[in-house]
Amino acid sequence: RWQKVLYERQPFPDNYVDQRFLEELQKNVHARQYRYQAVVFQSGVVAQQLCSVCVFVVTWWYMDAGLLSPQGLFGTALVSSLLGYVLFDAVDGGAGRWESGRTRWADLKSTLVFTAFTYGFSPVLKTLTESVSTDTIYAMSALMLLGHLIFFDYGANAAIVSSTLSLNMAIFASVCLASRLPRSLHAFVMVTFAMQIFALWPMLQKKLKAQTPRCYVGVTVLFALAALAGLATISSVGAILFTSLLLAICGLCPYCLIRLQLLKDNIHGPWDEAEIKEDLSRFLM
Repeated sequence: RWQKVLYERQPFPDNYVDQRFLEELQKNVHARQYRYQAVVFQSGVVAQQLCSVCVFVVTWWYMDAGLLSPQGLFGTALVSSLLGYVLFDAVDGGAGRWESGRTRWADLKSTLVFTAFTYGFSPVLKTLTESVSTDTIYAMSALMLLGHLIFFDYGANAAIVSSTLSLNMAIFASVCLASRLPRSLHAFVMVTFAMQIFALWPMLQKKLKAQTPRCYVGVTVLFALAALAGLATISSVGAILFTSLLLAICGLCPYCLIRLQLLKDNIHGPWDEAEIKEDLSRFLM
């Protein structure tokens, strides 16, 4: 009788297997079963980040066209930041702040230093790309915002994820677009707004998603409607296309994922490589 061993000489060829070989066949052992509602909920992170880019671009267009004053944007962003700061602590009762050991005074100092630094260098930011053509600035900004969306941390454990690179690309795009605004004050407000929407806003999103899922869904819907309303005032065709994109990401793509799960056919068996699950660290001492 054939035995699956290598240390005994048997009257069979090396590649021989008997009928019992496929008895250990297993299919889709580690396959995850997704629910449509759960996938739609997780896709909200992608939708929110797309809306963040949309809101940033629409805001820049309004400032470039002279329809939005820098004082108005700075005041609105300041009030929104204060409300978000209070909500950030209220969601978990300050437990996250207590664990990190960061005080409100430290947050205030960081905010003042960043604001003073950005305001002092706003004339430099305004004249930084004077020698570069406007078309090149727009192309670089679009490329950087696309890279920001690609490398953003959506919660997936993947090698391509890089929060630092994603944020740097978004700030680079904001500096490029801010350099095309009329005055240095516009550039200062635009870069400050970019930090709020690309750095602080995702932090609040993440905490709302973990602590209050229902509130997170409501904020996501309201934020998407605000982005669509702002885009519709500029281009109705763009608003329709952006709506189609959001519906495809939050509705069609989860449905396709669920359907494709039925076609998954991963096999496992005695031909797999051996996995040593025992802790062998004691041999390395």
